[in-house]
Amino acid sequence: MAMERRERGPQGERGDKRPYQKKKVCRFCKNRGLTIDYKDAKALRPYITERGRIVPRRISGTCAKHQRVVSTAIKRARNLAIVPFTATSI
Repeated sequence: MAMERRERGPQGERGDKRPYQKKKVCRFCKNRGLTIDYKDAKALRPYITERGRIVPRRISGTCAKHQRVVSTAIKRARNLAIVPFTATSI
């Protein structure tokens, strides 16, 4: 018995139907003027979820170098009570 070869469809070999998504660019690499400071809680807010967790770099779009600096800044701000450890409880 000969194996039939299936032709690849418009979705590709795996059958992905996901549209192409543009690669995220690190804000800190793009704009050299931005600095990461643990004392600036407003600048750290986009990198913390509602639950108080640090947003991973695959979601935030920061590069590995700046993600390490952001996470260190968040941890320092938490220890100084500038940023909460967890979400406010009811």
